[in-house]
Amino acid sequence: MLPINASNPISFVASFIKIININMSEIINNMPRIGDIAPDFEAITTTGKLKFSEYNKGSWVIFFSHPADFTPVCTTEMSGFANEQESFFEQHNCKLMGLSIDSIHSHIAWVDNVRKNSGVLFKFPIVADIDMSVSKLWGMLQPGESETAAVRAVFFVDPTGKIRLIMYYPLNVGRNMEEIKRCLLALQTSDENKVAMPLNWTPGEKVIVPPPKTLADLEIRNNSDLEMMDFYLAKKLL
Repeated sequence: MLPINASNPISFVASFIKIININMSEIINNMPRIGDIAPDFEAITTTGKLKFSEYNKGSWVIFFSHPADFTPVCTTEMSGFANEQESFFEQHNCKLMGLSIDSIHSHIAWVDNVRKNSGVLFKFPIVADIDMSVSKLWGMLQPGESETAAVRAVFFVDPTGKIRLIMYYPLNVGRNMEEIKRCLLALQTSDENKVAMPLNWTPGEKVIVPPPKTLADLEIRNNSDLEMMDFYLAKKLL
């Protein structure tokens, strides 16, 4: 803690600003970024105690937070993930993991409530983060939105443990499941084929090939059958 001289208003304000800047810097530095190795943790979940790095081994993981159990928007989102778990995510080597700042007893009761009322079962693990430790570690708790509820964060973690894509939604806006699925396929397609995806890309559409790095590459490109706007923007079907 920095010393604060309350008898000197100018010194007091300067010290207060320094404290704010230090705290904000800590918050920013603690938030995972694209390209970072996913922060590891052990936690109690609805499927038992799990260590994230072990769960992540050999597969993609979509790790997402929701504000609270027994809330309407969260129920629609979690049901959406559950409905796609086996038919889509598991088919694309991707595991799901949820989280909220609730107890394991609340999680279990909510899962059971949704199953009884809708027939949808949340089979993926949901982290019980009652002490907010995982939420803070992953930047899911954002004080400007709420100090006690996690925002709607979505982290795409590849099989090497690297964070590849991050989405944040506020408390009052539900996620777009089709966009989450599209992004997973885009990342996997890009990795497999060393290409990039243009605006609004969906599977089956043309992808962008890397630009030429030498004059020889440029000559090959100019004589190719690629769809070219110019030498630096060329597309092809996979």
